[in-house]
Amino acid sequence: MKNILIVAALALLTACTQTPDWDYDKSANFSNFKTFAWVENASLTKDTNNYQINGLMEKRVRTAVNAELSQTLGMRLVDTANADVLVNYHASVDKELEVDTFNVNYRPHWGYWGTGFQRDTTAREYEVGTLIIDIVDRESNQLVWRGAKEGRLKKNQSPEQREASINKTVSEILSNFPPQKQQ
Repeated sequence: MKNILIVAALALLTACTQTPDWDYDKSANFSNFKTFAWVENASLTKDTNNYQINGLMEKRVRTAVNAELSQTLGMRLVDTANADVLVNYHASVDKELEVDTFNVNYRPHWGYWGTGFQRDTTAREYEVGTLIIDIVDRESNQLVWRGAKEGRLKKNQSPEQREASINKTVSEILSNFPPQKQQ
């Protein structure tokens, strides 16, 4: 069941107002990173809070990351032994609760003067998906960069919509890799 949820999360991660979050090792020399490879079984982790995704979404995530690193950043995909950095990703789904309360003042219609007060509260549960991309220095085997984005999930998307959503999400996550110097 959790695998199905993670497939839905990645398939439905939409462009919401949530901005990506980044963290990185300030001592890492990112200008030395020219080649990359994938961590073996990148979507699998030992941590039970992260979930495996199916082959379709695995392919979409890898294709999007490969395109961003290769085409946008000029890095080259190579075998693990020759890579400067290793790429890994994780995905998760959490449930959130949205509660709205409306207060309404009204005048009764049955002839006496005064006002009434009514309070209406509604609650809706929804799912939030998170995609995390890690960049590991292969030589030191240390995490040097991490980017993440979460968003409210949409349902009933076509494969083309899922692919576009993943491409956009990965692009937004990797928009600060390598990290930009702060002025």
